[in-house]
Amino acid sequence: MVYVFLADGFEETEALVPVDLMKRAGIKVTTVGVGSTTPTGSHGITVMADISEEIFLPGDDLEAIVLPGGMPGTRNLEMSAAVKRAVRLASEEEITVAAICAAPSILAHENLLRGKQATVFPGYEQDLGDSYTDQDVVYDAPFLTAKAAGKAVDFALRLIEVIKDTETAQKVAQSIFYKC
Repeated sequence: MVYVFLADGFEETEALVPVDLMKRAGIKVTTVGVGSTTPTGSHGITVMADISEEIFLPGDDLEAIVLPGGMPGTRNLEMSAAVKRAVRLASEEEITVAAICAAPSILAHENLLRGKQATVFPGYEQDLGDSYTDQDVVYDAPFLTAKAAGKAVDFALRLIEVIKDTETAQKVAQSIFYKC
């Protein structure tokens, strides 16, 4: 199961493209509402989350945690004890934590990126310190990071590759006529 955390102010593309493409790949996805089960994105799109952060309880089937960026979505995610617990648990268990846009800053603030390479939305490089690398999408297990909404498809396909395999990611890319 992949859990995608959504808080008011999330970047819609960074959340919903990965959800869509993972479902096309046959990956079970659950959206987790942080602060509300109907969070509104940074561009005014409201979604209904599958569960609330209060009942989030990952099991043995946890495959990944996904944190979309956006403002104030990233700040709202970072204030959530459930998000912090989930990220720490996944990191300790070497389970993929995928963060895009400003959200990789959450991982840095939790001191999880030491000795790892990661990327982040321009302007947040200092948050990542020595971990920052100027690439669009970076996978340094267990962390997958990406710069911005314009890289949401690349981010999602790389996540599929990490969770499943390259062949599945390529099939999904072909099914949406995306050239990697």
